[in-house]
Amino acid sequence: MSRQELAGNNNQVPPGYKQTEVGVIPEDWEVKYLKQISPSQSVGLVINPSSYFDDKGTIPMLVGSHIYENYINWKIANRITAASNESLPASRLKAGDLVTVRVGEPGITAVIPTELDGCNCASMMIIRQHSSFNSLWLCYMMNSRLGKNQINHVHYGTAQKQFNISDAIDFIYPIPPLPEQKAIASVLSDVDELISSLDKLIAKKRHIKTATMQQLLTGKTRLPGFGGEWEEKRLGTIADNSTKWSFTGGPFGSNLKFCDYTEQGVQIIQLQNIGDGEFINDSQVFTSSIKADELLSCNIYPDDIILSKMGDPVARACIIPDINPRYLMCSDGIRLCVNKADNDSYFICSYINSPYFRLLAENASTGSTRKRIGLDSLRKIQILIPPLPEQKAIASVLSDMDKEIAALEKRRAKTQAIKQGMMQELLTGRTRLIKP
Repeated sequence: MSRQELAGNNNQVPPGYKQTEVGVIPEDWEVKYLKQISPSQSVGLVINPSSYFDDKGTIPMLVGSHIYENYINWKIANRITAASNESLPASRLKAGDLVTVRVGEPGITAVIPTELDGCNCASMMIIRQHSSFNSLWLCYMMNSRLGKNQINHVHYGTAQKQFNISDAIDFIYPIPPLPEQKAIASVLSDVDELISSLDKLIAKKRHIKTATMQQLLTGKTRLPGFGGEWEEKRLGTIADNSTKWSFTGGPFGSNLKFCDYTEQGVQIIQLQNIGDGEFINDSQVFTSSIKADELLSCNIYPDDIILSKMGDPVARACIIPDINPRYLMCSDGIRLCVNKADNDSYFICSYINSPYFRLLAENASTGSTRKRIGLDSLRKIQILIPPLPEQKAIASVLSDMDKEIAALEKRRAKTQAIKQGMMQELLTGRTRLIKP
């Protein structure tokens, strides 16, 4: 990245600030190369670490896949013995050191916590802690927009992106005085703790919902006011037979050419849109209304259920939202429009995503590395369901739990967005925690 690109074109420098290679920063801040910030940077074990793994080992060997932004998922790491760890002093880590992913998701950085003091690592850049800087502050800086932009300009590779440490040591950063570094790190760390607590709460709520589904959807626990036997039916019999193509697949893939895709129109539901109980609308592709009219058997509408023919898990399902008046199914999607006189769509969708049904679907599927289930096999799966009033009551309980989880996820996303804004303000000196 050129110095001009880093500095930007803003010539308006407010009082108390100065123009530098990294943009406008406070006058009492410095600009330094990474090699000037930390006296020692190196690369962890560069050979395949698997030869050191030992079932009797107790010391984690960290690799890039364990590293997230200022978080290390070390409990899943392979272990090495104390003897092996002693034989690898160059890649042994101390609490306060920083590790940066080199291969895969290059640039992601985390600080070694106290509980990992003395562990080892492979194929990551190691930045040794020093009294001249705050490790947590530098971690936030390297994970910031400025840090990522510098990584993006030097990484190479397609299938596996990576960077050279010789490039990384010449990255430049704005450096506040040490007391301000500590203050910035403290504030951002507090926000991270809030995000972490929300993650734990969301995970707990999801676990409770799964347990509730297991009880209510199998009839092991009955809601107040309901009794009697449930009825066994084939999944195919709950479809609305008055609606054409109420339980059908979407084999239209060979009918679409590159020129059929449009910037807007009828959205095509892809496998990645079919979440486990939720519609994921991050990825959107479209075709024209004319083309969708030619493929009416593949059209799907709000409140329908769509199931995946393949993937992990197979036959995962979600309800089509009313974002659009209609959609087009992908080739690996199955439409289920239930007979609403006897069935509740939300209950049926929840039942399909339950552990009980998931096991039945897996047993009816084919393939080893990637499971696949056919429409006929789905139709024949036997399910045990209550009368409509009890379906609706169960659906109401589960829906309330989903809304609670969704509200927490929205709060987490908002907190994450606030954190990103705070990082941009604090790490550039636009907002000062300590006045000069």
